[in-house]
Amino acid sequence: MTVPPSSAWTPRFGFRRSPSVLPGFGLTMGLTLTWLSLIILIPLAGVSIRSAGLGWEEFAMLAWDPRTVAALKLSFGAALAAAAINTVFGLLVAWVLVRYDFPGRKLVDAAIDLPFALPTAVAGLALTALCAPNGWIGSLLDPLGIKVAYTPAGVVIALVFIGLPFVVRTVQPVLADFDQDLEEAAATLGATRLQTIARVIMPALLPPLLTGFALAFARGVGEYGSIIFIAGNIPYRSEIAPLLIVIRLEEYNYAGATAIAAVMLVISFFLLLVINLLQGWNRRRSGLAV
Repeated sequence: MTVPPSSAWTPRFGFRRSPSVLPGFGLTMGLTLTWLSLIILIPLAGVSIRSAGLGWEEFAMLAWDPRTVAALKLSFGAALAAAAINTVFGLLVAWVLVRYDFPGRKLVDAAIDLPFALPTAVAGLALTALCAPNGWIGSLLDPLGIKVAYTPAGVVIALVFIGLPFVVRTVQPVLADFDQDLEEAAATLGATRLQTIARVIMPALLPPLLTGFALAFARGVGEYGSIIFIAGNIPYRSEIAPLLIVIRLEEYNYAGATAIAAVMLVISFFLLLVINLLQGWNRRRSGLAV
């Protein structure tokens, strides 16, 4: 049996791998699996085993507690909303930074990474000071009857702030490497600007946009420090699931904390799986999959 030159069959591991002039596939694969097991798989398995030990009735009672359900709805709903907002505006920011040259461009580009370096507690305090009824922004919105701080809207704003760099930094390099000759060819063939964006540019940007959306969503679901100050932490209204886990632990209610963590794990895994399936489908449809 002749093995195609583009791939090699490894009987020891039982799957195909790309040929390489550098040896050490077995060693590096073993180190990779060991590191992933220590950092990710074993802690997640611990949560799963601990939740399985509760029993179905006790787990369902803890997981479907009204306060827990309200916190989960806020955490995942706000994370999805913030990720969607960042997908739109992150694309616009990346477009401006790549396609236009203006004074202060490098400064704006550097400021995008500020949420990465800024401690989340500092970000939460700054956003609260701005959006509180006596803050610069809150004082302008309060006469209009719009409240941001200590409401779910404040949670979304905090997640938008910390999630924007994920979308911008994912889309920016792809947009910078995009061949503008394709745009000129489309214009030569009579395509309008809208048609060029929809049929030429967006198919290439959709995979990084989905990746940025997934990263921003994942960060938003687990965010804690930047939210607890601006949210107000009102049960059933502005209390997030990570904070409720901390509260259960402080109450020595380890079963309740484990149940909330298990539910968050299952929902997050399912949503990220759906996003990854959409990415794979889009790559196959675009002919990018290997």
